[in-house]
Amino acid sequence: MQIPKGKKVYFSSDNHLGAPTFEASLPREKKFVAWLDEVKKDAAAIFLLGDLFDFWFEYKTVVPKGFTRTLGKLAEISDAGIPIYFFVGNHDLWMRDYFKTELNIEVFYKPQNFTFNNKTFLIGHGDGLGPGDKGYKRMKKVFTNPFSKWLFGWLHPDIGVKLAQYMSVKNKLISGDDDAKFLGEDQEWLVQYCKRKESQEHRDYYVFGHRHLPLDINVSERSKYINLGDWIQYYTYGEFDGETLELKTYK
Repeated sequence: MQIPKGKKVYFSSDNHLGAPTFEASLPREKKFVAWLDEVKKDAAAIFLLGDLFDFWFEYKTVVPKGFTRTLGKLAEISDAGIPIYFFVGNHDLWMRDYFKTELNIEVFYKPQNFTFNNKTFLIGHGDGLGPGDKGYKRMKKVFTNPFSKWLFGWLHPDIGVKLAQYMSVKNKLISGDDDAKFLGEDQEWLVQYCKRKESQEHRDYYVFGHRHLPLDINVSERSKYINLGDWIQYYTYGEFDGETLELKTYK
């Protein structure tokens, strides 16, 4: 993608809308929608890197109630011809084709390579990448198994969604501080993942979410790992102007 002069590419991650309750997350949702309304003025593309919702499950004819402001704004932006790309996170991993058919938003389940103005990017949510975290990796295989999704789909939405929301809010990334602390480069799995990828093929930027920490770390002399933070505590996002990717805070 060639970024026209005066246009930018925007990146956002980890809103966890609906947590800990719909009412409590509503001010955060309104703030995010206000940000979307601002960036659409000069956006060449918008990347949402997962966990937009604290829980999302698509039945054949039902999607979770709520998030009208966000979905409406995304529809408006997409209808205006601005491409939006969504990367499924660990809290909305049961997303199917609703975003594609209803909002014309491309949905990805794994990290993808992109090139903007000759700058190369590897972009994804970030869960389950790199060494370690074996417990989560095993759990993810169970949750993404088609049989597991089919089995959950037999629960009435009033039961299934309520149960999943309860379990999702208990996730320590949303309810505690232990995982929202920088562990040092040697202990950060995504840093290790980026360094391994860089040794195989050069990218200028590695952009991820999931960690809920705004991070800007050199992977090599020519590449950086950017973690986008979240819209719970930091309200940070990425902005690429065609030459440089910067982390910024929405106020």
